[in-house]
Amino acid sequence: MISGQGIRSLLGRRIQFFRKQRQLSQAAFAESVDLSIASLSQIERGLNYPTSETLSRIANALEVEVCELFQDNEMPEEHQNLLDRFKNDILKSVESVYMSYKE
Repeated sequence: MISGQGIRSLLGRRIQFFRKQRQLSQAAFAESVDLSIASLSQIERGLNYPTSETLSRIANALEVEVCELFQDNEMPEEHQNLLDRFKNDILKSVESVYMSYKE
């Protein structure tokens, strides 16, 4: 069973993961969810737990469901970069095929 500290740590890591995935600085993200940088930092480090209203603003700003912030399925950054490149290559291929049919 996971402890309260474990839940706070997981939540903080997931918020940080999604924030970085969207290439947002702590300052920019904190401003977008109406938090101080210090408060966001404490949440990301698992020291504080956000209120339900703050948690909702965080999820909305990250464009994820609240439940996704509690799922421990984090992908290593190098794997995410490969996945992103793969996704972009597929999109370019599909776009190329579409353009050839369009002509």
